[in-house]
Amino acid sequence: MKVVLPLLVALTAAVSTVASNPNTDDASTPLTIRKASPFFCNHMALTAADRKRHFDELGPKLRSLRKGVRELKDGYEFEFPGDASTYQLLTEWAIQERLCCPFFDINLRLEPENGPIWLSLTGRPGTKEFIKVDAPTWIKQ
Repeated sequence: MKVVLPLLVALTAAVSTVASNPNTDDASTPLTIRKASPFFCNHMALTAADRKRHFDELGPKLRSLRKGVRELKDGYEFEFPGDASTYQLLTEWAIQERLCCPFFDINLRLEPENGPIWLSLTGRPGTKEFIKVDAPTWIKQ
């Protein structure tokens, strides 16, 4: 995926996820703060060979194999054929995508009886909008 609009990066760079202890309402309970990575793809997380493979080979191949797209509340789910070669392409793509876009929650789901494979890209608020801007060819039906 390519670099996203600077506005999204600026908005999310300062955002942190803050969660309180669910077992108490005591205001003195310390908060757990986890910094969230900004919404942009770090292409430099991949080697030159991996970037070429990811963006020039795997991405176009997987888009050509995609059978459908489902919109989710926090992202998208993509349907692929359930064969072993597609699964191998998807896992290779997912491992690389995880390096350059660590904010994605990436899941592969294999349906029973040799059914399709589903790739879901979800995450915190803003993930779905990031996909719409950064990867419109993936969600185009």
